Amino acid sequence: MCMSQVYCCPNCRTNKSRFNLIQQVATPIKKDPRSGEIVAQYSNDTIEPFHLAYNGPDVRVQCAACGLIEDEKTFAAFGQRSQ
Repeated sequence: MCMSQVYCCPNCRTNKSRFNLIQQVATPIKKDPRSGEIVAQYSNDTIEPFHLAYNGPDVRVQCAACGLIEDEKTFAAFGQRSQ
């Protein structure tokens, strides 16, 4: 997490100070295809074959001015370009 970097919203291009950090926690589950009920919940260590573990970002950033949600890298990269 590079929260000490400068952020700038790539959408509204004016917000450099108001953001929401969204921490993502993935929970592997298996659902019944007919009823939609959860039939199994796994830990990342005990998932079944053919069930890929989540490999997305742990943190996403939301611009508190326009609402755009992107990876933290996007806001940090745009912040570097806008300096």
